[in-house]
Amino acid sequence: MKCPFCGFADTRVVDSRLGKDGNNIRRRRECAGCEKRFTTYERIEETLPLVIKKDGRREPFDRTKIIAGMQRACEKRPVSIETIEKAVDGLELTLQESGKKEIEASRIGEMVMEVLHDLDEVAYVRFASVYRQFKDINEFMNELQELLAQNQKGPKQRA
Repeated sequence: MKCPFCGFADTRVVDSRLGKDGNNIRRRRECAGCEKRFTTYERIEETLPLVIKKDGRREPFDRTKIIAGMQRACEKRPVSIETIEKAVDGLELTLQESGKKEIEASRIGEMVMEVLHDLDEVAYVRFASVYRQFKDINEFMNELQELLAQNQKGPKQRA
């Protein structure tokens, strides 16, 4: 592992611990060159489907993009980063279990909206307004009215 401080290629592991969620290993390392310490995280490489963009390009699934989008939607809302990360973990697991080699970006967007709908309705509306690119106030109002109608039905009767 290359030292982030001096670039020296020889480092040694000083301490290893299981991460909080049990899905990664936290390693404390020391550089043999400058003797500074740094932390690395090791996770299992998971096979996720390629994402098919609107223009037909394919790119690897990037969880940081999903987290960033959800963070923007949840800005100044009572949703913690831990909650967002757990939601993205669940999304990744769903994608892995699907066994698909490719998935359309639009489907991932819909999945994120479903998660946000359950987490925080304001964040859901924020995300939907950007994701669905409402053309005018009427489209936006229709989405809000649909959300209000679902709330009046109650959580058990939602489809």
